[in-house]
Amino acid sequence: MPKPPWLKKKINLNELRELSSLFKDLKLNTVCQEAACPNISECFSKKTATFLILGDICTRNCKFCGVKKGLPGEINPSEPENIAKAIEKLGLKHVVITSVTRDDLDDGGAEVFVSTVGEIRKISPAKIELLVPDFNLNKIAIKKIVNAKPEIIGHNLETVPRLYNQVRENADYKRSLELLRMIKILDEIIHTKSGLMLGLGEAREEVINVLKDLRKIGCEFLSLGQYLAPSKNHFPVKEYISQEEFNNYRKIALDLGFKYVASSPYVRSSYMAEKYIINDQ
Repeated sequence: MPKPPWLKKKINLNELRELSSLFKDLKLNTVCQEAACPNISECFSKKTATFLILGDICTRNCKFCGVKKGLPGEINPSEPENIAKAIEKLGLKHVVITSVTRDDLDDGGAEVFVSTVGEIRKISPAKIELLVPDFNLNKIAIKKIVNAKPEIIGHNLETVPRLYNQVRENADYKRSLELLRMIKILDEIIHTKSGLMLGLGEAREEVINVLKDLRKIGCEFLSLGQYLAPSKNHFPVKEYISQEEFNNYRKIALDLGFKYVASSPYVRSSYMAEKYIINDQ
């Protein structure tokens, strides 16, 4: 399926060199690079990135994701401190930390999230947003994350329940909803956030039902973006969603009570992430 004219964003390699070199020196991964994000030139040119902790190999096999899958290696013990160094050097005011899913670890890697938050807090007043896996609903792991007191905890539902078996076979829609619900119960002050990719074959009513489910559990922030297959081996794009339809979804979501909604073809969950909390203040 050929891309429409509004999805012709190009990557400028010259804008990647400085940050790519910094992250290589500090042995850091970013989801921008590992997931082949189409916004990488724009974000790197603004000296911002989304850090990917716990290695660069995921234990799950989501069909939409460009991150490598397989057996992960050892965790780099210097990763939290190195992320803090990068944040200080870049002067970031809003930081997004995400991870590969590590089902091989007892706590899913929650302790590394906590350590990373701790190292950042030592040297930076930046707002911290954690975009976390579901931790298989490990209550101890989830409490660790909440007790770290980030400003935002996000977990993406990614798509509608009907498509989970096709694109998120090791995930569970109800489990993901329950994670977001638990976070709000444990600390109602922490903002919760989720995101959906559109164009996987979902129906409009299915999307609206997901938005309603998110609001029922108190989710405040929402991102909606166009799914773009990372390669021909990934789940194919079924539909390209127009900006008009993205605008319609945004209006519906705001009417349902979301505090901030980013809805556009190139929106990703961590794209311009600082705007969510700024608009809530």
